[in-house]
Amino acid sequence: MDSVAYNHILELLHREVKPALGCTEPVAVALAVAKACSLFPGQTPEFVNVAVSANILKNAMGVGIPGTGMVGLHIAVALAVTCGKAEYGLEVLKDLNDEAVAKAKEYVAANKVTITLAKTDKKLYIDVEAIFEGGHRAKSVISDNHDSIVFVQRDNEVIEDYMTGSCGGSEQPAGHTTIDYGIDMKKIYEFACTASMDDISFIKDAASMNMALAKEGLKNEYGLQVGRTILDNVNDKIFGEGLLTHCMSLTAAASDARMAGCTLPAMSNSGSGNQGITVTMPVVAAAQMFGSTEEELIRALILSHLTAIHIKSHLGKLSALCGCVVASTGSSAGIVMLRKGSFEQICYSIKNMIGNITGMVCDGAKVGCALKVASGVSSSVQSALLAMNYRYVTANDGIIDNDIEKSIRNLGTIGSKGMQVTDNMILDIMVNK
Repeated sequence: MDSVAYNHILELLHREVKPALGCTEPVAVALAVAKACSLFPGQTPEFVNVAVSANILKNAMGVGIPGTGMVGLHIAVALAVTCGKAEYGLEVLKDLNDEAVAKAKEYVAANKVTITLAKTDKKLYIDVEAIFEGGHRAKSVISDNHDSIVFVQRDNEVIEDYMTGSCGGSEQPAGHTTIDYGIDMKKIYEFACTASMDDISFIKDAASMNMALAKEGLKNEYGLQVGRTILDNVNDKIFGEGLLTHCMSLTAAASDARMAGCTLPAMSNSGSGNQGITVTMPVVAAAQMFGSTEEELIRALILSHLTAIHIKSHLGKLSALCGCVVASTGSSAGIVMLRKGSFEQICYSIKNMIGNITGMVCDGAKVGCALKVASGVSSSVQSALLAMNYRYVTANDGIIDNDIEKSIRNLGTIGSKGMQVTDNMILDIMVNK
């Protein structure tokens, strides 16, 4: 592999795989609020007005906010005011404590937070205005990526402006994708097989961080307890003690904990903690079952994460398509790699996934996401096993093409364009319940 492509893939990995505390949509809003508040250090804003895109609103309405026992954007905004630090990025709320939570709840109760729907066609957009004593104002905008702050203004002074091209910062927030870099599955596979271990061993942090969430979800009663329920029924001849059960229980348990407001961080993928969990834990679970070496696990995780990043390049960060479709597709490829499958068989597993669960809708982040995660992982394992036996969905079936890249593009087109009406309808249903 040439050095340019190699470095581009490394850049994508480090940009798209990072820790996040809490669901990344309310966390992104908290990050924007913390950035605005940082412009007047030591002061608490009298009011905070937040306008968000429809997809941000959809994904933040019903999800638990860490350490609060509450859901939604109002408490996330208030926590950003009481303890948020923008320099922490997607871990903006990691200094959260009981005092900060109590003050945040008082802030919300005093009606100091306003949430509205932004007038924008962007899927990921957050506009924050914090109003301080004396009429001073701070403004920040996040766009396209969960941690890409593209505009910052203090009173009449524009500090950063990446939206119009005139900025006071050093460089524009990165937005390149595998499409921009000409990266395809063949290059991703080559990278996963040959990359220097020094360059990719950091992915072990994804395994350890998300495993901690899984153990927390299995130990305690979070959300729907999907992971615990699967594991508890092993001895009742409902779930066997095999690969499928191990992959499903660990992955769903991590999602149970995260969606219900656990204060442990997740290693995210493409701006989503649930995607990070789903792209990681089935591969970790499979490696445990197979007795894989550490290097085999690392390389399979790299393939899994990069496959998801590649598919998201065609889909976009937020859409009507559930992110577990993308993430579990990556994990299926990773499981095939652990079984020493060929590139051809890895492509078969991806085609099997696209031919199976494309169309699973995203109706917001919530505790029920763990059910969808479990369904995605079940399909992931099935697809991998079929691929290892050279059985796969062919171009005679639906949206599958002989070319793996065209199959991925078809998935992206359906999720980003074909399901737009579905996306609007889901939000309309949610806000009118």
